[in-house]
Amino acid sequence: MLLWLVKDLCWAMDFKILGTIMVLPTIAAAFWILMITKKQIDFWVNLSVLFWILANSTWMTLEFFNKGEVYFSLPFFIAGILSFLLYIYKLYRNSYERG
Repeated sequence: MLLWLVKDLCWAMDFKILGTIMVLPTIAAAFWILMITKKQIDFWVNLSVLFWILANSTWMTLEFFNKGEVYFSLPFFIAGILSFLLYIYKLYRNSYERG
């Protein structure tokens, strides 16, 4: 979360180089958390967060360096929404199975 906040602060302050540099550690941390939870139901919400960070990072980078093409982040946002919906479905199914 801290890395993500620093990345977004750089975006808000228009610190292009530092913001771009912060993309890699932010994605790496999200991926690490995802791998820790790969056998748990939280995997799906963490996958959603990873997609959100990918979408957010794509949007930021395109806004910094290539104005007007931020729609390239859309597939990541859609994948994040789908991952989150799957997470909710699995939570519901688990609670229903337990009674």
